[in-house]
Amino acid sequence: MLNRRRRALAATLAAAAAVGLAVGATPAQAAPDHQTAVATSQHTDIAERLRAIPGLTVVSESATPPAGYRFFLLTYKQPVDHRHPRGASFEQRFQLLHKDTARPMVLHTTGYNMSTNAFRSEPTRLVDGNQISVEQRFFTPSRPSPADWDDLDIWQAATDHHRIVAALKPVYPAKWISTGASKGGMTSVYHRRFYPGDVDGVVAYVAPNDVNNPADRAYDRFFATVGTDAACRTRLEDVQREALKRRTALVAKYQAAATAAGWTFDKVLGSIDKAYEMTVLDTEWAFWQYSLQSDCPTVPAKTATDDELYAFIDTIAGFAFYADQGITPYAPYYYQAATQLGWPQPRFEHLRGLLRYPGLYQANSSLPKDLRSPHDPRAMIDVDKWVRSQGSQFLFVYGSNDPWGAEQFVPSRRDSHLYVAPGANHGANIAALVPAERDAATATLQRWAGVSASRSALDGVTDLDRAEPRNERRPL
Repeated sequence: MLNRRRRALAATLAAAAAVGLAVGATPAQAAPDHQTAVATSQHTDIAERLRAIPGLTVVSESATPPAGYRFFLLTYKQPVDHRHPRGASFEQRFQLLHKDTARPMVLHTTGYNMSTNAFRSEPTRLVDGNQISVEQRFFTPSRPSPADWDDLDIWQAATDHHRIVAALKPVYPAKWISTGASKGGMTSVYHRRFYPGDVDGVVAYVAPNDVNNPADRAYDRFFATVGTDAACRTRLEDVQREALKRRTALVAKYQAAATAAGWTFDKVLGSIDKAYEMTVLDTEWAFWQYSLQSDCPTVPAKTATDDELYAFIDTIAGFAFYADQGITPYAPYYYQAATQLGWPQPRFEHLRGLLRYPGLYQANSSLPKDLRSPHDPRAMIDVDKWVRSQGSQFLFVYGSNDPWGAEQFVPSRRDSHLYVAPGANHGANIAALVPAERDAATATLQRWAGVSASRSALDGVTDLDRAEPRNERRPL
């Protein structure tokens, strides 16, 4: 399994070196040629134009779409292994929010499951465009059966997106922008690395870049300095220490909750005690990922009762997540983290002497034993080098209080930009930037999309904009 993956990656990187920016020429040639099939009248109904695309299935169209749009749920037939396009295939889900074929298209890469609800990502609103949102391969139901997990890597996923872009561009010939948040933002970066001609710009939100997986001191520095309240940081560390000191009493509460809910722990972590320790380790991280400085008063003191400690940890990190039922759906994320993406591993020096499972806080711990795999660093080294030296039209947005931003992408000077939203967490976006940077980022995005100051940028917040899904490592 590992040897095959290494051979595949070596072949991909060799192709990259050989053809420069035109990476992936062979799969591009294998993408469906349907120019004739879709070159119908511009007046043809959009549903009919979609049905004319080979390999695309219109699963449903909403009878009550959002005002100004039509909303479709679709699937696209993809090769399981793009190096063998005539081999086995699977159906990849995606959704389409259609406005006008003359407007820009935003490719939203989820990195995880696809929401079946209509939403507008921030770039879609700012360019007043159409939007597709694509489910990452191997997240159910977009999973081959049987599944060979060697076929889950960043190049295969990028080629999924490349084929969807190739299929839809004849219908949507205006500018294309790709976007995503967290792992979705990483996915957008990887897609552009291998197929830089597919889109005209990338807006990647809160996308970590773990180029040197063992070098994780950036996370220790982050937790030592995050926020403006040292007392808040101390209380969070105290919560973790107290939770481990009171392990017997709090694990009993955990067991009672697990029994009531039917949670099990034998398939992944192996025991409720390991799941408890993992959840406690997550607490400080999850607080800063999802909360704000203004939430610091909610952190209990170390004199809090067992019930208060348990309730806080459950609210912030979620004891349900590390049960088999909570973590199994995220196996594709952990597999990619283990094999290519890397993972954060702080030292937790304040918890010395209280931990029972050294090395627990890593991606393989969150996978069933048959999926645990060695890490191959070459993919992230390659992507990082390309983004720094050759990547263009990148707009990276991070939150200053988000732990995932401790290791960031470094863009080149080729019309690329990086902004940090002060005090923002893992929900950082362009709107959270200081006004001058917000306006500059908006202008850059609209220039890439070929639009003037968008009328949609002034339309206020709608239900579509509040509903953007944000799947993460800790799905609170």
